[in-house]
Amino acid sequence: MSAKFDRLKEIVQQLNRYEMLNELLYWDMRTIMPGEGFDAHADVTDYISTESFRLGNSDELFELLRDISEPGEWEALDDNWKFIVTKMREDQERSRRIPEEVFRRAVAITTESERAWEEAKEASDFSVFAPHLEKMIEVQKEIKSYSHPEMEIYDALLDDYEKGMDSATIDRIFSELRDGLVPLVHSILAVKQPEDPRFSRPCDVNAQKEVQKLLLTYIGFDWNKGTTSESVHPFTLTVSGGTDVRITNHFHETNAIDGLFSAIHEGGHAIFEQNIAPAIANTPAGGCDYLGIHESQSRFFENILGRNINFWRPIYPEVQKLLPAFADISLEDFAREINHVRAGMIRTMSDEVTYCLHVILRYEVEKAIFREGVPVSELPALWNRKMKEYLGVVPQNDAEGILQDMHWSDGSFGYFPTYLLGSIYDGMFLDAMQADLGSVDTLLAEGRIGEIRAWLTEKIHRFGSLRCPKEVLKAVCGREATAEPLLRYFREKYSEFYPIG
Repeated sequence: MSAKFDRLKEIVQQLNRYEMLNELLYWDMRTIMPGEGFDAHADVTDYISTESFRLGNSDELFELLRDISEPGEWEALDDNWKFIVTKMREDQERSRRIPEEVFRRAVAITTESERAWEEAKEASDFSVFAPHLEKMIEVQKEIKSYSHPEMEIYDALLDDYEKGMDSATIDRIFSELRDGLVPLVHSILAVKQPEDPRFSRPCDVNAQKEVQKLLLTYIGFDWNKGTTSESVHPFTLTVSGGTDVRITNHFHETNAIDGLFSAIHEGGHAIFEQNIAPAIANTPAGGCDYLGIHESQSRFFENILGRNINFWRPIYPEVQKLLPAFADISLEDFAREINHVRAGMIRTMSDEVTYCLHVILRYEVEKAIFREGVPVSELPALWNRKMKEYLGVVPQNDAEGILQDMHWSDGSFGYFPTYLLGSIYDGMFLDAMQADLGSVDTLLAEGRIGEIRAWLTEKIHRFGSLRCPKEVLKAVCGREATAEPLLRYFREKYSEFYPIG
């Protein structure tokens, strides 16, 4: 290889070091950092982010990428590095348009905004967060006006998280789902399933952590390449691709099920990251920049597998031993509870059916912000109206309403739709998997979850970002995105729990 290519690899390595340092700081700030440590951490985060921005947008890197793309140099690259160079050029062209002053201001706004969101949620007071949200919205508009001048602002935000999925495409897919889902949800909710007080019994948090360890081990989380901690909002973080992937959880003493499924969900994210091909780990091709694809994996483990009664058959007796409050709860009653459809307030605690409506609500609120110019002061009322429209309930306070998610505090507008795209992809992946492996019910009941994980790694995980969502769907499913398989899955599954015909 040429000296230019060697220098490019050195820069990629240095950019990866900066990213690792920032990830470690973020982990520390969200898990174990004492309150008085915030300012020092924020200062270092700003410094590292700025240095990374400068290197990633340097003239030297620009010239290297340009020269390596020329005939002669280009032919010497393997397919992975051709992808990496192409992606870096595209990213740099957009990033170099952003003035450094704007970037640094965005970093500072984000750091303050995240802290304000935590304070606001703790106090259940949107007014604490509102001025920070206003700044975040404006700085995101400013950034996208530089980085994506050819695109409408919200489409640019969507493209950051799921390449090729603009609002027109998402509107089509979501409308297909909504048209079939709304009458189904109404039919299910019309069946009054009583609450089972046994699932509100206190469960020792340390015992829940032991169940989390059991579940993560069972689904294939590699403890030599990962660890766990606690945070206000569960998340997965990759410090080093394939070798250091971390997850957090939040435990509720009187709602153990929520912690169990958060563990499975974040475990699905982590398993994806732990199984990316080593050849592309810690490069721009590693990880997965297409968050709908990433969410499809976390939600596949959480819902398609975890809410299937057969997932629990091999391990439920051990769960009962670790959680005495579940000792007198049969597997059948447990399965009925984890598939209990409720018109609840909290997205992360909702069932897999109404969850879809929670995401559609957020998608519509984001469009209202960026397309209709709805003022920040009016967002709580808009949120509450849509909750009433879709689910027939109204939040009693800001913490269970508009403040429940952290995403807007760090500027992740356009992220929410990826959750529902992930679920839509899952319906398609389930069809493809069963065509290859046979009944997932049988595989789970026989404890052969490793075969499922291996199929996902072979078809999806190992490629990281090498294939965009449309390419993944074509390669794995042989078709474009459609909500039909997910709707069919919902109808077939929930007709077993509810007399809905």
